Amino acid sequence: MSGFELSGLTASFDGERVLGPLSLDVREGERVALVGKSGAGKSTLIKLIHDRVDGHASLVPQDLGLVNGLPVFHNVFMGQLDAHPAWYNTVTLVRPFRKDKEAVKSLLRELGMVDKFWTPAASLSGGQRQRVAVARAIYRNANLLLADEPISALDGPLAHLVMKALSQRFATSVIALHDVEIALAYATRIVGIQDGQIALDESSDRLSAADIMPLY
Repeated sequence: MSGFELSGLTASFDGERVLGPLSLDVREGERVALVGKSGAGKSTLIKLIHDRVDGHASLVPQDLGLVNGLPVFHNVFMGQLDAHPAWYNTVTLVRPFRKDKEAVKSLLRELGMVDKFWTPAASLSGGQRQRVAVARAIYRNANLLLADEPISALDGPLAHLVMKALSQRFATSVIALHDVEIALAYATRIVGIQDGQIALDESSDRLSAADIMPLY
């Protein structure tokens, strides 16, 4: 699957509702940017969507989900763990197959990270860790991307590098972003979240930064 239709999405913490109820329909080929201030509910919405689509998506969570003790290669390879039998994954831990190394190396080269191929994740900077999580999501090769602030630790050129790579690899995506200009540049649709509700839902070509800023 790539597009989806979800309704009745709600989330509560400590008995207090923080999101919803709301509905969100995303058509195949749409690149949706979730915008809004911190705490508005964007991360919660990403998690709810991921739970509902039942694993049929590539995910870049806000905490990145890297295994600090493993090198970059193995962290990226984890994107396809469920595509291989257990014996294959066990062998890969010790002596990776050439085709997997080449595939991961190509992705890391695209993201400016090839020199970190065998570097433990624990030794990476915040921006490098984000790019590893992005590489893992691309390597998973799902039709739908869900990403929670995947460029928050990246500067301008690297942020654009990553967003271009994601746009090229995923026709359909839902990405939570703080940077309004980046959202307008790479998304086809802007969904604004405010106080746990959808306060804005419009095609990006009909909006300017000034239309979005009241959400912040």
